[in-house]
Amino acid sequence: MGTTASAAPQPTLHESFHGNGMTDSRRSASSASFQTLSIHNNKAKSIITNKVAPVVITYNCRQEFQIHDDVLRTNYKVGRISDNMPEHHLVQGSYFMVQDVFSKADVLSTAGSYGAPNFRQSRGGFPLYGMGQPSLSGFKQVLQRLQGQGHQEVIFFCLREEPVVFLRLEGDFLPYTPRGKENLHENLHDLGRELSSENLELTIRKELHDFAKLNDNVFYVYNDIEHFKGEPQKICICCEEDIHVTEEVYKRPRFTMPSYRYYRLPLPMEGAPLEDEFDAFVSVLRENPSLSLNRDMSQPLPALLFSCQVGVGRTNLGLILGSLVMMHLTRATQEPAAPAEEDVTDKPKMQFQVIQTLISKLPKGQEVMEEVNRAVDLCSEMHNIREAIYENKQKLEGIGEDYQIQGSSTKDYFLHRTLQGLERYFYLIVFNAYLHEQYPLAFACSFSQWLCSHAWMYRLLSCMNQSELRAPADLLTKGARVLVADEYLAPDVLSTIKEMKVANFRRVPKMPVYGMAQPTSEATGAVLAYLTDEKRKHSSVLWVNLQDELILEANGQIFCPREPTRVDQHICVLSSQPEEIQRLETALKEELLGSQKWLEVTLEQEKQMKMFKSCLTVQEIFNHHKSSHQGLQYRRIPFPECSAPTEEGFDRLLEAMKACLAEDSLSAFVFNCSNGKGRTTMAMVIAALTLWHFNGFPEFCEDEIVSVPDAKYTKGEFEFEILDSVRNQEQDLFCHRSVAGVTRRFECPLLCKAQRGGSPINAGLCSESYSSTSPSALNGSHCPEPLAFFLSLLRSVITVTELQLCFLEWPSSRLRSRRRAQGFVFPFATEH
Repeated sequence: MGTTASAAPQPTLHESFHGNGMTDSRRSASSASFQTLSIHNNKAKSIITNKVAPVVITYNCRQEFQIHDDVLRTNYKVGRISDNMPEHHLVQGSYFMVQDVFSKADVLSTAGSYGAPNFRQSRGGFPLYGMGQPSLSGFKQVLQRLQGQGHQEVIFFCLREEPVVFLRLEGDFLPYTPRGKENLHENLHDLGRELSSENLELTIRKELHDFAKLNDNVFYVYNDIEHFKGEPQKICICCEEDIHVTEEVYKRPRFTMPSYRYYRLPLPMEGAPLEDEFDAFVSVLRENPSLSLNRDMSQPLPALLFSCQVGVGRTNLGLILGSLVMMHLTRATQEPAAPAEEDVTDKPKMQFQVIQTLISKLPKGQEVMEEVNRAVDLCSEMHNIREAIYENKQKLEGIGEDYQIQGSSTKDYFLHRTLQGLERYFYLIVFNAYLHEQYPLAFACSFSQWLCSHAWMYRLLSCMNQSELRAPADLLTKGARVLVADEYLAPDVLSTIKEMKVANFRRVPKMPVYGMAQPTSEATGAVLAYLTDEKRKHSSVLWVNLQDELILEANGQIFCPREPTRVDQHICVLSSQPEEIQRLETALKEELLGSQKWLEVTLEQEKQMKMFKSCLTVQEIFNHHKSSHQGLQYRRIPFPECSAPTEEGFDRLLEAMKACLAEDSLSAFVFNCSNGKGRTTMAMVIAALTLWHFNGFPEFCEDEIVSVPDAKYTKGEFEFEILDSVRNQEQDLFCHRSVAGVTRRFECPLLCKAQRGGSPINAGLCSESYSSTSPSALNGSHCPEPLAFFLSLLRSVITVTELQLCFLEWPSSRLRSRRRAQGFVFPFATEH
């Protein structure tokens, strides 16, 4: 049997809370028995607890029942905004319920007369309406007004992603939204596909009902989050019918208006909608015959009503989409009324390269863009996206010294806002182009499918940020950027600087295709001399620079500008025109030579202050060498880092190769990027495939796979041993290394002495087998100190690459090799 508990009022269980104003929380399940007493205190004489559920015996002893209530077993959390406010349960364990719209947000003052804040109709005569979030009675008032204007068919779009619930208050249902304490003005966003807004609203309704049951049918909400005067406020919730979700509020009119339709179409607060969201909008156009091009012309157009929180950003975007649809529906019948003369002002022209490129490639691109511009202007009573882009761009360009706002860079903030607005404008033009093609076809394919068939738009969108083309050259001399030397950015993995004066020089076997890192003027001359000597005799050389960032040679070293806090991250200049990059490099050179300041530079090992007396652009370097090498041709074809080249990049590279081969079929092709790795390798592969298609594919039977000095020693298909003879040796030390199924045996007869009890002892056997992708497995943590030092040295020079061994760089006087049955032996000199 259980334990009988008194039904008299019990003390409430509390835990200690922090006094720093942070949201406090605790589990209420631990106090379930006390909450049970509170709920049933008015009817229970005694309560018998057990493992299943409490048994309640009423005062008249005529009723006995068990309480099976999920609310008592749920781990709800409580918290408060500040110490002087009462604590209460938190929605989803984290959020406070805040009144959705405040009076100050109603700029057009339409909440009283129309029923919703910022209610308006777009210009141009189209039946397009926008508004902020109404209450239940306010939404009824809006629909009555539309019906009074003769609109029998209304299609309503709720553009909100965040959950909204409507709580009963004074005969109406007012909207409230959950918000975090960190920012009570910001709604929940980026909910993802796993958790829909509708399901989250149902969960919140269940929570609010449970919270009220635990607190005498009272829950706390916040109406004034500016001054918190009289907050939080109590609201009575007796049953779930006191709480409505969005779907319940907006689907009610279907019982009285048969031609009314409701859709929830979440749109982002900033930036462009996702392709799935465009698809959802197109699905609405498909489903409604009145929005088809084959509609009954005798019937009026349906009224499209859009709503978000305050009726500005997302509502404006919805109105623009609706305007584009109305333009296509009325194109064949009538032209809508022109905007008033006062509205035709000097709008800022969108002189953005990405937009100009887009309309130049789209069929009727100029017409498509002008239609979007007109739709934007017709819906600009509350917000104009084109003007917003222009204003953010002006603010970005007007920032002199960058400063921080709430921990973030001001330049980054306005750049982000500009790019988001530009992305939204870009997608509106693309969507209108889609309507031009697919509306007459009754949307044979979705917007996402259509966009995938025009993949060049993705590439163009990725190059949207072209702010570097307008970056002033004095950023360097003002200290906003620093110069970073190539020796810091491009380690010489293949050890070719000593011979070729440039890092990572290599050749495709038996083909005139070469690659390397960015060379200096001296290195360029050395490579050209190598290619045109008596052995190779290349009279024509096509040299392709693949760099998409600014490069200068100053005082005989290659430098590139970087952000002071991110010297490892290259600054990409998103321009397919080499003339633009050359112009910026020339301006940077003139700024360096003209300032004559001591500037901070980052070298391989340290930072230094330098003043530059000489400076050359890459174009000037090759112009100088053309005088001594008549067959030299130089091209700048920027390739992106860590991604595939653009279609234009492939075309320009192929055209350059074809032109060079047309003049000389034995031409050599040289490619370089910053470090001679990724982009250079990509271009070498393209060149090799191109030459094979021209000359025929070879038989792939040669053993040599790379072209580096002494490549036969570096292929990793043999076993070798490293010996070091030391006097007084008592025991050999071995280290085995297994890479890709090949065993390499390092025999290291080092006499390792360690003091143990005052007498020298010998180390034992150290053996490690590891994968080539995990070089850290070869370490000296289990070895005596001298061997640990040797292994760390070995790791630093051997595991850099499987194509190069440091021992090949040793002087021949110290390197004696002889063939053994299983490989090569490299004995260290005894005196070493």
